[in-house]
Amino acid sequence: MSTPKPSTPRPSTQASYARRIARVTEHIAAHLNEPLDVERLAEVAHFSPWHFHRIYRATTGETVADAIRRMRLHRAAGELLNTDASLERIARRAGYGSLAAFSRAFATDYGMPPGHYRRHGRLAAPRPPKRPDDVTDRYDVTIAPFDGVRLAALEHRGDYQGIGTAFERAFAWAASRGLIGPGTRSFGIYYDDPESVPRAELRAHAGLAIGADAVADDEVRIVEIPPLECASVVHKGPYAELERPYRFLFGEWLAASGAEPADYPCFEEYLNDARTLPPSEWLTRIYLPLAHSQLEAMNRGSEPR
Repeated sequence: MSTPKPSTPRPSTQASYARRIARVTEHIAAHLNEPLDVERLAEVAHFSPWHFHRIYRATTGETVADAIRRMRLHRAAGELLNTDASLERIARRAGYGSLAAFSRAFATDYGMPPGHYRRHGRLAAPRPPKRPDDVTDRYDVTIAPFDGVRLAALEHRGDYQGIGTAFERAFAWAASRGLIGPGTRSFGIYYDDPESVPRAELRAHAGLAIGADAVADDEVRIVEIPPLECASVVHKGPYAELERPYRFLFGEWLAASGAEPADYPCFEEYLNDARTLPPSEWLTRIYLPLAHSQLEAMNRGSEPR
């Protein structure tokens, strides 16, 4: 008598699980200031509380507690750099009952206590220099063709620091369709300048690279980044500090290079896994598309017309 083969989950079941876990991720992001107990999150996903933890971990690669902790500390890093809120208030918003507990947790992930991170971040991220002898962050700029990529993308509106939720949903969607692999590339396209446009009006897309045969549905749309000539830099460190390389590219490098930006927004590629590495190790490549005529002029060593 033969042994029955284990059944393979149907695509419709996988997609249903991914949608339900995506609802949990959205609920967590929208309620970071509130208690997030397992029973409530299981109810959001319509899973039994007995199995919810295992399903969430199997789908996302991290526990619910780790996800909540990561999202709260990510928000706290942004608040440390971008607001004057007291450390005690930021600690409370991150869910910690004492500043000491928050400092230990933050230092574990970010490599330094929150007070030092705030001072370091503000000192290391000045506005574009007012005098030629002013010092700012410097990055090695690479100028090279970008081959283009086809993305399964989700739109994000609002503070760029909150785009992680859109990426979580995109990963869940792609995983349910077997589109995630070791070499899957992730990109963010950012259409507005966060220092010029109100945060609530910022526009972006969070996307994963997919093949030509993948199709969109009600959850995602297909967005293509075309082949472009780009200047790019790699930033190592937390996403909350990404304004630093942008300030270098636009405030210092662009004018000195003689290049002109192309009529296409900047985009970012995330080069390693933020779930498995500390924020100090996160690598992000920022692409600044260039006009072809300007790039040719630079290569000839002449001034662009």
